[in-house]
Amino acid sequence: MRDEVGKVIVGQQSTVSGLVIGLLCRGHILLEGVPGVAKTLIVRTLAAALSLDTKRLQFTPDLMPGDVTGSLIYDTHSSNFDFRPGPVFTNLLLADEINRTPPKTQAALLEVMEERQVTVEGKPRPLPEPFLVAATQNPVEYEGTYPLPEAQLDRFLLKLTVDPPSREEELNVLRKHHAGFDPRDLAAAGVRAVATGEDIAAAQRAVAATQVADPVMGYIVDITQATRHSPSLSLGASPRAATALLNASKAWAWLAGRDYVTPDDVKSLTRPCLRHRIQVRPEAELEGIASDDVLNSLLATVPTPR
Repeated sequence: MRDEVGKVIVGQQSTVSGLVIGLLCRGHILLEGVPGVAKTLIVRTLAAALSLDTKRLQFTPDLMPGDVTGSLIYDTHSSNFDFRPGPVFTNLLLADEINRTPPKTQAALLEVMEERQVTVEGKPRPLPEPFLVAATQNPVEYEGTYPLPEAQLDRFLLKLTVDPPSREEELNVLRKHHAGFDPRDLAAAGVRAVATGEDIAAAQRAVAATQVADPVMGYIVDITQATRHSPSLSLGASPRAATALLNASKAWAWLAGRDYVTPDDVKSLTRPCLRHRIQVRPEAELEGIASDDVLNSLLATVPTPR
């Protein structure tokens, strides 16, 4: 999958790995970056490398909850109300610019992401497996946006920051476009499906079997509890955050070819797992302290098991 995505995407290996971890952990991914750094293209290319159903939903201020989950439609022929599934009934949902839609519509994703089902008129309708929400948002343009509430941010396994490319990477991007690359035609770029739902399910079972020693589990707990006592934070990481860090570390270890988790695996996933689940105090923000700075400081002070 990484090789297929690499046919289109230059660099961004950590972002691609994060999306793969989301698939392996049955989690959801939030991509944050300025416009034009290929957030949407990364997800579209990953979808092309999978033999799975994918849909894209552009979030706008006038989007209604029924536009996301589906709704009951009256059938004049049968005189019955029939359920018309929304775009969430897919394997890979690209939620583009999720912070552009009002909280009422954002809340429609809460049950979808956590329970993996849609309830209409009291009847639950399960979503297909695997199911991944890959949401994008712009961190610099706040006019006309609706910041995601903490309850919904906590539903995302990882928050990945998509940074601008280096000079050499940007040169490679220009060379690709100069050679005729069209980002709207991934098939012409040679991207092909190399994994199926059965492959992902088998990988999920292998990740679940990855071993975690008690000292490493204790290290995860020590990190999350340290966020709750940090003077720079007004909100620390929840027990769900500790579970997310555990599962993501297991997937990272499995991708590295190991059947056990090391403290370094935990350190590698701490920032993407926790940065959106903690809140920096306003006075600390005024001093230029960001969530990643606090997590870096905690990682440097929390004792690492040997």
